[in-house]
Amino acid sequence: MSSTSRITLNRLALANNLAFLRTVIGDHAIFSSVVKSNAYGHGIEHFVPLVEACGIDHFSVFSLEEARRVKHVCAPETRIMIMGHIADEDLPWVIQQGIEFYIFAPHRLRETLRVCRELDRRARVHLELETGLHRTGLEEDELPGVLELVIQNQALVEVAGTCTHFAGAEVVSNYYRIQNQIREFHERVRWLQDGGLDCGLLHAACSAAIFNYPETILDMVRVGIAQYGMWSSQETRIRYLQRGDREGVTRSPDPLRRVLRWSSAIMDVKEVAEGEYISYGYSFLSSRGMRIASVPVGYAQGYKREISNQGHVLIRGSRAPVVGVINMNMMLVDITDIPDVTIGDEVVLIGMQGDIEISVSSFSDMVHNLNYETLVGLPAETERLVVDRPLPARRNGL
Repeated sequence: MSSTSRITLNRLALANNLAFLRTVIGDHAIFSSVVKSNAYGHGIEHFVPLVEACGIDHFSVFSLEEARRVKHVCAPETRIMIMGHIADEDLPWVIQQGIEFYIFAPHRLRETLRVCRELDRRARVHLELETGLHRTGLEEDELPGVLELVIQNQALVEVAGTCTHFAGAEVVSNYYRIQNQIREFHERVRWLQDGGLDCGLLHAACSAAIFNYPETILDMVRVGIAQYGMWSSQETRIRYLQRGDREGVTRSPDPLRRVLRWSSAIMDVKEVAEGEYISYGYSFLSSRGMRIASVPVGYAQGYKREISNQGHVLIRGSRAPVVGVINMNMMLVDITDIPDVTIGDEVVLIGMQGDIEISVSSFSDMVHNLNYETLVGLPAETERLVVDRPLPARRNGL
């Protein structure tokens, strides 16, 4: 292990997830694998080839830099779509590489047309429509001007798709807001089509929407968290697993498998007498003689300081509590009740060891984070490896 911890990506888990998700979205929709934020912490350079090997050839990213990284490792025919930021000076490279990107404001369209004229190249763009998130997207009163520009410059710009983004499809409290967005999206698409525009691929569904709003599975879906083996919310998971059960009982096994496992190794073991404070300050006082293991992972490596005196890790198939304040580069764990622990033993921070699991959701709950926040906080410099780890038996219920 060249770094103080290691992230492994299970190829078999990913293949399982993609096969399951294909049954959910059907055969007609293009599957765009969302790999923004370093593939949700999994690592773009490792994750993209794995997804391609499963037959996926469309990737969505947020930024130019992420597009460059995907381009470096993907097949030549693979399509890349930038959903977010591109500086004006970078538009020539994006257009020359055939990378698709969002038009979310009139100024982006005007600048795109200017660059296309200079390059004598045609850009492939997706029109992002504002339907209620109020983040980015073309407003209703901007559509006439955009339509006119696109129709007049079809030699310079191809509308590869038209899309929107939902304002929280993972929770039922947003139901009426999402329904309004769905209605607004279709009304505005029809208006554009009536104006003579070929809107290209229609896409709106994310990981949550494919389960909670299956009517939004259109020509393409943008799937992020679910492909990595996690649900966008516990609510979405329960609703899916209870589907069709009149009593509302969760009997179906969880179809998603976690792709990521994060582990380290014991750095040192120390005996601590009763009545001693452990780690910085006075947050943990030993109530007995204890054996304490040091693990070379701290908040600089993505293990949140807020988990101090709350978290657990797995050592020799048992849970070991985190004791004391988590340091920048180290944590201390209580191994008093785990026999035969030695320096170099594996420490699982997220994932399974034997029959016990520390899930991303349980890890996140301790610091009131979303699954996404925990994953994207994993440092890019942490070593990542691809493995073929046999999948454990599926578990029923919650």
